[in-house]
Amino acid sequence: MTEEIPNQFEIDLPPEQIPGYFADFANVWHTPTTFVMDFVTVAQPPREGTHPDTGEAVAVVPARVVSRIRIPPEQVFELAKALTQQLEFWEQETGRRAAE
Repeated sequence: MTEEIPNQFEIDLPPEQIPGYFADFANVWHTPTTFVMDFVTVAQPPREGTHPDTGEAVAVVPARVVSRIRIPPEQVFELAKALTQQLEFWEQETGRRAAE
């Protein structure tokens, strides 16, 4: 019987990716086989506009996707755990509480 040994990842971050990208918010959606996270930054100040279906006045906020990440559904649980853990660490380190 073969024993499974744990993986040890050696993750390489290309130099051009080190600074990362700022995002004002993320939009999360899914297909039957993939979860997609679009990280978005506001590109310009809001402007007045009209909703195309209702004709109501709306604030149009020009924004741009700065990064799109696709992960398998099985990884969503691991990502949620990691985010929760890091948020708890951040709260302990800063003494601040994240918005609820």
